[in-house]
Amino acid sequence: MRILLTNDDGVNATGLKVLETIAGAFSDEIWIVAPTEEQSGAGHSLTLTRPVRLRRLGERRFCVTGTPTDAVMMAIAHIMKDAPPDLILSGVNRGANLGEDVTYSGTCSAAMEGALAGIPSIALSQSYAREGMGDTVPFAAAEAWAERVLAPILADPMPPRTLVNINFPALPPGAVKGVRVVRQGLRDYGRLRIVQRTDPRGYDYFWFGLGPMIETPGHSTDLEAVADGYVSVTPLHLDLTHEPSLARLAGAYR
Repeated sequence: MRILLTNDDGVNATGLKVLETIAGAFSDEIWIVAPTEEQSGAGHSLTLTRPVRLRRLGERRFCVTGTPTDAVMMAIAHIMKDAPPDLILSGVNRGANLGEDVTYSGTCSAAMEGALAGIPSIALSQSYAREGMGDTVPFAAAEAWAERVLAPILADPMPPRTLVNINFPALPPGAVKGVRVVRQGLRDYGRLRIVQRTDPRGYDYFWFGLGPMIETPGHSTDLEAVADGYVSVTPLHLDLTHEPSLARLAGAYR
């Protein structure tokens, strides 16, 4: 099996090194095509107004001066065009990608691009316990649990145009309670946190924070599964059509 690895934290990120070890349990042909620099929050964006530059760093290892989506496109349509990947793994992201994060996340968007191309794609993210951890974020849960979480997914063919979003809790491996397959959650957007500060020149600047999650009966979302100490596994699909509204809107134009 030919596996392509990418991420949004950049080609030198610790999580990508962790992912390379994880992928080695499933294949000895691993390709890496990742952004040169961190692209967190880039979502599914493309670089269209400036050139994307490609650099070869070693055998089957490349970086691009663009977004995670650029990296996947470059891999599929250029670097690996004669022998495309059988699987795309994106991550392991430094920080969770839960709930509506999937719409902002470069990690998840790289997997979305793979799914659009018809390639089974999985995003992996590691939660961490507190803000400000930087490069000290531990990936022990992902390292210990990823292989056993991935194996059943890879054994059962994924439906076309779908991807899987996996999040590991911020716990030591032995404290992880197990794996839960759950739906995508939603935070309380009305309680979005914006931190305002002032720079040395007297101008205001802002940081965006995330609001608290909405709890559901049975704790049935990815947000709650990870908070409860489980690895969350969430299947996603790329058709954003809201089926119940089709008939209602069609009736409005008769």
